[in-house]
Amino acid sequence: MKKLFSTHYTILLLCVVGFGLLTVSCDDDPIPLRDPNAEVGPEFKYTWTQTADSLQLSTYNNYLGSNGTFVQNNAGNSTFNYWPNAHVLDVLVDGYLRTGSENYKTKMKALLQGIKVKNGNNTYNNVFNDDMLWLANSCLRAYNATNDQEYKDAADFLWERIKLSWSDVFGGGITWKQNTPKQKNAVSNAPAVILAMRLYEIDKDADDLAWAKKIYAWQKSNLVDPVSGAVWDNISEENGVVVTNKDWVFTYNMGTWIGAGIRLYKATNEQTYLDDAVKSGRTVLTSPKLVSEGVLKDEGQGDGGLFKGILVRYFTELIEQPTINSTDKEKFAAFLKFNAQSFYKKGILRPAMLSGNNWKTAPSAGASVDLTTQLSGVMLIEAAAKLDKEGFFD
Repeated sequence: MKKLFSTHYTILLLCVVGFGLLTVSCDDDPIPLRDPNAEVGPEFKYTWTQTADSLQLSTYNNYLGSNGTFVQNNAGNSTFNYWPNAHVLDVLVDGYLRTGSENYKTKMKALLQGIKVKNGNNTYNNVFNDDMLWLANSCLRAYNATNDQEYKDAADFLWERIKLSWSDVFGGGITWKQNTPKQKNAVSNAPAVILAMRLYEIDKDADDLAWAKKIYAWQKSNLVDPVSGAVWDNISEENGVVVTNKDWVFTYNMGTWIGAGIRLYKATNEQTYLDDAVKSGRTVLTSPKLVSEGVLKDEGQGDGGLFKGILVRYFTELIEQPTINSTDKEKFAAFLKFNAQSFYKKGILRPAMLSGNNWKTAPSAGASVDLTTQLSGVMLIEAAAKLDKEGFFD
């Protein structure tokens, strides 16, 4: 940045980073995007790492509840929800890997132990298999980052519980809940593949690889459009009729399917797994069920508030995969960069650093923002900081 623009740059950093709970609004001093046709003019500076720091701090300050866990929203609802807290652990791991700060390790450990307490009966077991899958996956990321055996033990326990919900109903698959034998969802299968492969990478147990291949094959046959790679939400039996819900195509199911294919490809070198991931990645860019004007669609708050962030996590891995062709890689990176830039400029309420569920619109001042919605925004900016550092945003 030229010295001529140092004042503007300083103001921008104040706007993005803030100092603890004190931040400065820059609404009255916007910095315009540089006109590429102009000879002179300031260039907009995206401060991805500083913004990630600020969003992480806002999440901790606005959503921290009891026992190191996080509450439902920033507006006084202190309800504990298992699966968003599992994703808080993922987000804290993101922050730790980016910064190396011991503060993140402390928060991660308190959260892991707090989930067990808040879940009741001092156990991580939950009727929702997908909830347990989210936690097991985040635990293994935490284990890989810290080498703390407590995370690995939790993941091992959860994996053994989850496998009990595999059955021959509909030819295989893991049920959505432990007590719904006739409903099997994408969200309880692709994340299971990812978990099995993460365990395989650590333990080299052939049984985990076999489980991953088996679950993947079932989902591909039953819940993935063979032409487009769109992932259908679930298959169930209603009044004696088996129905596949092809109308529900959600971002997070696309993300976990992509993540599953990438991991199996890396372990087996079988090209079909990567081809599946790339096919689904291409559909993410174009499907009206997933995007609107180049930005991932608003899927509301509540559960839907977290969907986009989960896609971003695994879509980032697709961009980083070295063996995909350069055309796809460039398109995927440009897509995620455009989403991150749109959210950065339009989707964050400053100085509070709260995320909008529509990444083109910031929440209004005083609005209730669900933890799920906030987490997706953090995931997006953490991914942007990572990809920018790795040179994918050049």
